Amino acid sequence: MSATDPAPTTAPDAPLVSVVIPMHNEGAAIPDLIAGVARALDGMASAEIIAVDDGSTDDTLTRLRTAQATQPRLRVLSHDRCGGQSAAVHSGVMAARAPICCTLDGDGQNPPEELPKLWQPILDDASGTVALVAGQRQGRKDTLSKKLASRAANAIRGRILRDGTRDTGCGLKGFRTEAFRTLPYFDHMHRYLPALFKAHGWDVALVDVSHRPRVAGQSKYTNLGRAIAGAWDLLGVVWLIRRAKKSRASEV
Repeated sequence: MSATDPAPTTAPDAPLVSVVIPMHNEGAAIPDLIAGVARALDGMASAEIIAVDDGSTDDTLTRLRTAQATQPRLRVLSHDRCGGQSAAVHSGVMAARAPICCTLDGDGQNPPEELPKLWQPILDDASGTVALVAGQRQGRKDTLSKKLASRAANAIRGRILRDGTRDTGCGLKGFRTEAFRTLPYFDHMHRYLPALFKAHGWDVALVDVSHRPRVAGQSKYTNLGRAIAGAWDLLGVVWLIRRAKKSRASEV
């Protein structure tokens, strides 16, 4: 799998915030979603939007290219095949030019107007120790079975990892770009970012965010599939955390 549209990660005119949107077969959500993200960035002098088409088989890539004509901040990356949400987020962050990255899902369930809640705590952090701001959904607009399965998975994960987060599946997250790039990459890592950042010595802030019904696409996992994948992932994360050294380097 590869992503097109590579770009330098640093530049003299680098933006302050990069908004990364992983997308797979969610073309119908693009017009409103990209416009909403652009509005959320209106008060920011320098920012970019990075949409990552994760091997879609619908018109997602075509619609993203069309959106570029009216949204000059929008950059589009494309995977040659589907790699999953973590792969798409990883590609977007690796291509980002800003010191802060924010993510939201491409299906329209994460309101773009919540984005300032993600970058502002990092900008306001005088200590430089807060590396992740994780959204926690309120009033979820999912099916009852999905909400119950998610609640059970979060309870198990929280008891084992003790990451202090009730909802790691929320797509709304903000983090220091370079701190993210030091984390070990693996499939589904986006669900374990609070534990991973804490294991590497960073502080994590939590913010409540709203939630909307899905506009496009469909859930990528069944409840059973999510449970099986989650069990293996949890074992792997426990292994990684036990071997992580809680230290950071700073310039003196």
